[in-house]
Amino acid sequence: MADKYFDDQGISYTIEDIINGMTDWVRVIDRNGNILFLNKAMSQNLSNDCIGEKCYKSLGRSGPCEICTSRSAVFNGKPQIKEEIINGRYFSVMSSPVRNSEGKIAAVVEVLRDITELKQLQKEITEQNKKLKRDLDMAKRLQCSLLPSSFSQDNIKFSYLYKPCETLSGDLIDIYKIDDENIGLYIADVSGHGVSASMLTVFLRSTIDKKELSPAKALGKLYEKYNLVGFEEHHYITVFLAVINTKNPSITFANAGHNAWPILLYNDSFELLKSCGVPLSNWLEKPIYKDSKITLEKGNRIFFYTDGLIEVKNEKNEYFDEKQLIDILMKDHSDPDTTLNNLFNKINDFRGNKKNTADSRDDITMALIQII
Repeated sequence: MADKYFDDQGISYTIEDIINGMTDWVRVIDRNGNILFLNKAMSQNLSNDCIGEKCYKSLGRSGPCEICTSRSAVFNGKPQIKEEIINGRYFSVMSSPVRNSEGKIAAVVEVLRDITELKQLQKEITEQNKKLKRDLDMAKRLQCSLLPSSFSQDNIKFSYLYKPCETLSGDLIDIYKIDDENIGLYIADVSGHGVSASMLTVFLRSTIDKKELSPAKALGKLYEKYNLVGFEEHHYITVFLAVINTKNPSITFANAGHNAWPILLYNDSFELLKSCGVPLSNWLEKPIYKDSKITLEKGNRIFFYTDGLIEVKNEKNEYFDEKQLIDILMKDHSDPDTTLNNLFNKINDFRGNKKNTADSRDDITMALIQII
């Protein structure tokens, strides 16, 4: 190791000086596993003169390592990496072949880096991730408990399908009995995904007035309560709220910014339940919501959904649009459960190979009510 190098002040360093200045351990081993050289850091930590000893003895072992990267480096002629525990500490070991002037492998240089703190950090991160997953699983169970488990009311059939794109969803669908003649139903979409979005769905579910017959008034009350909490500016909730009278069939509805307008399906035609309004947010001091009312007849169906459904893309980067959605619904006269399952299967067919990838960028929630 006689080669010298000079810094900008003219001070010379040999290769040995450089290697001995390393905090990583470095040693050179011949083809028979005998130690030819140890740098200063390794020699001081092992506290013995290991030159000429077998490589494994310097590590306090009685025989060769089960996985010998040095031997592999000799035979394969390529660097080899493994982890070792030495004196209770973790090391990353890289073994690289050393060739002589004739190009033949004469020895192996090993660089051992202490990664004990890194391993500890990895362990802590793993444990933290496990805890986070447990918390998310619990939050998911809580969120799923907010969904309708079952619903029975004379003169209607109801079904829904809920497919979150992440563990926690920003979508929510709910149906509830107001009195003997009226039921309430809303579909909501919270900005974003994950924990913050799921907490907003909890707020909505626990705050909405389930005795109010006017959807517009119910949304107005929700808006006021939303602003009392003081959510961050970038958060908002879109809600389409409807009250259905089952005795004298009709639907009264109001909209707080939900851009996926429900579809009222007749036997041979359809109507979009168009209504405008500001999402639950802190954008305005006091927004105005308006009720709209449509008379229903036996056999009418009403399809509710979130915009994740029409944001699905296929392999050609084309969207599953509203026109395709309506066409499928108009042709399918099955019961609500079957219709929704058929629709979801056709969405997956539309996705093609993408259906097995993380392609869905948004939650998909849909519901169907039929007047009977």
